Amino acid sequence: MGTPSEPASPAAGAGRLVTLLERCLLLVLTGLTVAHSAENPQTMSLNHLASEPSPYLLQHADNPVDWYPWGEEAFSRARDEEKPIFLSIGYSTCHWCHVMARESFENEEIAAFLNAHFISVKVDREERPDVDRVYMTFVQATTGSGGWPMSVWLTPDLEPIFGGTYFPPDDRGGQRGFLSILRELARLWDEDREKVLGQGENTVKALKQFAGRATRKPGPLDPGAIQSCYQHLRGTYDESWGGFGGAPKFPQPSNLLLLHRLAATSGDDDSTAKVCLRMSVGTHGAMASGGMIDHLGGGFHRYSVDATWHVPHFEKMLYDQAQLTRSYLELYQLTGDESWAGIVVDILDYVRRDMTHPDGGFYSAEDADSTDPKTGEHAEGAFYVWTAEEIRAALGEDAALFIRHHGVKEEGNVDPANDPHGEFRGRNILVGRAAIEETAKAFNLEVEVASASIRRSRKTLFDLRERRPRPLLDDKVITAWNGLMISAFARAHRGLGRVADLETATRAADFIRTHLWDSEAKRLYRNFLGSRSAV
Repeated sequence: MGTPSEPASPAAGAGRLVTLLERCLLLVLTGLTVAHSAENPQTMSLNHLASEPSPYLLQHADNPVDWYPWGEEAFSRARDEEKPIFLSIGYSTCHWCHVMARESFENEEIAAFLNAHFISVKVDREERPDVDRVYMTFVQATTGSGGWPMSVWLTPDLEPIFGGTYFPPDDRGGQRGFLSILRELARLWDEDREKVLGQGENTVKALKQFAGRATRKPGPLDPGAIQSCYQHLRGTYDESWGGFGGAPKFPQPSNLLLLHRLAATSGDDDSTAKVCLRMSVGTHGAMASGGMIDHLGGGFHRYSVDATWHVPHFEKMLYDQAQLTRSYLELYQLTGDESWAGIVVDILDYVRRDMTHPDGGFYSAEDADSTDPKTGEHAEGAFYVWTAEEIRAALGEDAALFIRHHGVKEEGNVDPANDPHGEFRGRNILVGRAAIEETAKAFNLEVEVASASIRRSRKTLFDLRERRPRPLLDDKVITAWNGLMISAFARAHRGLGRVADLETATRAADFIRTHLWDSEAKRLYRNFLGSRSAV
């Protein structure tokens, strides 16, 4: 299901690359590393990741690939043995990272070839965003897109040679397979090494030149730039389903926040304000009525693989919850519509319940994949999807109303075009396209009675779902993402007046101050997992 990598951005492409600071490039390319602390010595297991704190690296600690973490030990070996480096970057809740691991990194033949011809390095992009940013820029610049898992081949001096995202294990559908690429790059390294090294040097020069062009002196924001952004959003807005552009669709809250500012500053009678508000309402409404939102437990999934917001990529990221809290809150403040405030409450209650450390910090993500309780297989969305039979058995006389209101079908409600692997055949992703007034009318009920039935059914199914195997929780506490979430809770308190939101924000801020702030050095550390990281 989905695209063959987790996209790096909603519109990843060479024309919209993240700005690459030359400072960052120079730091990474000269071998910036994080030393292992004395109290956490490297221990040898099947590979060199066994003593790493990162949940993502630990997922690969028993691969037959001889993985190293990013650091001087790997780089020295590459230089000493004159071997290129294979760099794989991902994160613990990345669906396509899991797929490539099963297909290639657990494959004995592929692992043997990697171990013989390359030095293999694993990076958690949430732990080392600096490393990820440099090589993502290279991949985007050379391929026109980017995502995770990210696969990049480097010289021993860390200069990129070739890169991409997910590769299937063998040639298929016109795409080169991972093993074919490994063999070709190994051949080129052995037979034409000087050319390969020269290519790496030229790539670094080109990226530095790009960084120089992208750097601009700070100054007042050009009003024309804001107008240009507005015209772009208006031109790419999906009038039928909200959002901007086609599938896959991301929430893109930064765009929505811009629309809110234009709506708030243009005046009620201004046509720009009306258009901005219409695009915001249409997008927020479509996301909240589709499968992007968890209708039982609150919170939003990562993105939609289709244009109608029906089939999500099921992982839940902390930064999405934070940014969408602010976006829905601002829409409530602009319109006074209580339904938007209700979505804010659902997001925050989800984060407080399922993504909060006992001492107050916020965890980073929940995986898209989990174990299907019926088949025992690991599958995307298994925790969230339902058969009509399961719903009828659980809800009894409330089932018919719930089934209609949430778009449940006997044969499953997922279009096969959006389910290429058949993971959702016969299953339903809950949606809420119908207004409660329509549902009540269809059953000849008062709206209050129908609403009570829906609430009761959601609670029943939520409790039942809690007994299923849960998706993996990435319980790293990432400082930057916590900053976003602390801000979201604080803004929600100011906008909605709930004391619990202020208390949650305060506890999280205290967690960061206690565990991740070095008061003497005046420095914040990147993340916490049992103890603070060295980054």
